[in-house]
Amino acid sequence: MGDLLGVAVLGAGHMGADHIRRLDEVVSGARVAAVADPDVDRAKAASAGRDGVSVHTDPLAALDAPGVAAVLIASPGPAHEEALLAAFARGLPVLCEKPMVPDSAGALRIVEAEARLGRRLAQIGFMRRFDAGYRRLKSLLDDGSLGRPLMLHCVHRNVSSPAGFTSAMLINSSVSHEIDAARWLLGQELTAVTVVRPASSAGAPRGLSDPQFALFETERGALVDVEVFVNCGFGYQVRCEAVCEAGSARIGDEHTMVVTARGGAAQEVAQDYLVRFADAYDREVQAWVDATRRGEVTGPTVWDGYAASVVAEAGVRSLENGGRVAVELASRPELYTEPGR
Repeated sequence: MGDLLGVAVLGAGHMGADHIRRLDEVVSGARVAAVADPDVDRAKAASAGRDGVSVHTDPLAALDAPGVAAVLIASPGPAHEEALLAAFARGLPVLCEKPMVPDSAGALRIVEAEARLGRRLAQIGFMRRFDAGYRRLKSLLDDGSLGRPLMLHCVHRNVSSPAGFTSAMLINSSVSHEIDAARWLLGQELTAVTVVRPASSAGAPRGLSDPQFALFETERGALVDVEVFVNCGFGYQVRCEAVCEAGSARIGDEHTMVVTARGGAAQEVAQDYLVRFADAYDREVQAWVDATRRGEVTGPTVWDGYAASVVAEAGVRSLENGGRVAVELASRPELYTEPGR
C-alpha cells in the first residue's frame, strides 16, 4: 500500500463518490487515503469498506491527513478556490473537477497563484479530452487531412435538470464542456459569444430557459454552435461534428446495445454523464495518477479552467442582456501553452 499514490478526495456527492469508487476499484497505482465532506455520514458511506481511509468534515484536515500525496477535488464549485490554494501551499498535485472556479476573477487568482509557483500542480477535469471519440476527432483535425476547420456543430442534452438549476447554468455548467472541447479541438481561443433562446420546452421547470443555442466565434474565424437542452426527457446525448474545407467528421453517434423483440427494436440511450463518459473518466484519472507518480502534471491547465470561466460569463451576459458579447482574456502566463497543445 505504501507504494500507491495516496489521494484525498474532497466531496463525496454524486461525482466524488464515483471517483472514490474509481480510485479504489478501477485505477491502478493509487488509493483513497482521506475523504472530506461537510456531511460526515455521506463521507462515511462513500468510503465504507475501503481500508485505510480517514474521514473528515474539514477539507484542509483531509489534505493534512497521513498518507496524502495528491488531491482530487470533487466538491461544489464555490469551494474549489480555497481547496486549490491550500493544495498549492502544500505542494500537492491536484485533479480539480470543473468548474475550476465558478467566477473568472477567482479563476484568474488561481492562474496567478500557480504561475507564482513557477510550475504546474493542477489538472482540470475536462474529461472529454480523454473520451475515445473526441480524441479521434482531435487527431483527425490535427493531421490536416480534412483541411482547415470551418465550423463545429455541438449537441448537449440531459434527461432532466437537478433542483435549483438556473438558466445561466445551462451555459456555465453544461456548455462549459463544449467551451473547453472547442478550444482544444481547434487549438484556438474563443473571442465572442451570442446566446439565443427558443420558446422553452413544456418539460422545463417554470422559469428555466431551456433549450438554448450558443454561437461562439474563434480567433481564426471558425464558428462553433451548441444546442443545449437539459430537460429533453429521453436521454443523455453529446455529439460534435467538425465541418472542414475538405470534409467533415462527427462523433457521438456510437451505438450501444440494440434489443430486438416482438417485432421491434430498441436502442439503449445513456441516461447519465457518468454512464456516457465512464471510460473518459477512467482514462482521465489513470492519466493523472500515472503522471503524478512520475512527478509530472499533464492534461488541461488552470489557464484552460480560467478561459472557460471567462467565455461562460460572456455567454451568461449574452443570455441575460441579448446580443453578441466579446470575450476578454488576461495575458497568458508563459507557464501555459495554447489551447489544444
